[in-house]
Amino acid sequence: MGKWLRRIRGAIGMGITWGVAWGVVGSLPRWLFGFNTDVPFPLVFGVLGFIAGVIFSGLLMLTEGRRGFDQMSLPRFAAWGAVGGFLLSAIFTRAASLGWADALAIAPTFAVASAICASGSLALARRAGMRELPDVRGDTAEAELTDHEKRKLP
Repeated sequence: MGKWLRRIRGAIGMGITWGVAWGVVGSLPRWLFGFNTDVPFPLVFGVLGFIAGVIFSGLLMLTEGRRGFDQMSLPRFAAWGAVGGFLLSAIFTRAASLGWADALAIAPTFAVASAICASGSLALARRAGMRELPDVRGDTAEAELTDHEKRKLP
């Protein structure tokens, strides 16, 4: 049960991260062009980003569940992000009852946005992985202090 709770928490975290990123991008039309609408774009883009992040996380769990972030390539990660963007566009166009022309305009946009977010997510995950503590199961005799840690010693 703990494994599934961790996965659900990770999917929600991925969704929130993507939602914030998409919300910031959604606020750009107003800041740059003075474009005002009745619907707040940051909110709409944020919700779509959250859903895209959860879809991507689910795809990643199904396809790459046994691999670590250090074992995944950036192009493959971006490709899964693009697939998630296409799935989101299919769900969105179906829910909004849009035609084929609208679907063909939305699908590449969502795919590219999701691929960019997926690449950024992998880069952040790898960067966070580098900051983790060394493996405690290994030989501690080979562990050395960093320069910063040496300066803090009395």
